[in-house]
Amino acid sequence: MPKQVDHASRRRQIAEAVCSLADERGLEGVTLRDVAARAQVSMGAVQRCFATKEEMLVFALGQIGERIDERVRARLVAGPAQSARSELGHAVTEIALLDEEHRAEARVWLAFVAQAAVSDALAGPLTASYAALHAAFTHLVTAAAADHTPAADHAAGADVADHAAPLDAQGEARTLLALADGLTTHVLIGHLTPEQAREVLHTHLENLWHRPPGTG
Repeated sequence: MPKQVDHASRRRQIAEAVCSLADERGLEGVTLRDVAARAQVSMGAVQRCFATKEEMLVFALGQIGERIDERVRARLVAGPAQSARSELGHAVTEIALLDEEHRAEARVWLAFVAQAAVSDALAGPLTASYAALHAAFTHLVTAAAADHTPAADHAAGADVADHAAPLDAQGEARTLLALADGLTTHVLIGHLTPEQAREVLHTHLENLWHRPPGTG
């Protein structure tokens, strides 16, 4: 009997080969022939899984996003956040891909972002991914700001007069998303160390909750 092939598994196997090659050479070095060789499948197998190279790249990009998503959820399960503020900090840090173990993933992600600037097929999924992250960050900023009330500050011994003005949650979410992306690049090229990048994030998040009135 012919060997049964798990189509979904084969597609993931090919996507891993795409990411491995993109890490080494950038997306310009990703050819169907090289992907087949790296995945240890035939060219025909690649073409049966994906009608075009663009379709293959879009699927590989989606796989990266899913891995990052799963890692954020796993971190929150393994070390539950004490508040919406700490949950937001965990999520932004994971998405920034600052750890050494995620350096290859960061290189591949930026390769896809660069290619998306000239490829509508990749720009669409990336835009949708950023929109989903923006919505999640907006929700967390809103929840964190709701926890940060003058009464809570007073109970903690803080000066109520220094309580931050109401935040523009959507605007702050956009800023955090852009900051995370920028830090990914700065760490990747060696301009900042991962520790310095984390300090930038920590300082920015702390400043969100301690702005003088009228600066929100």
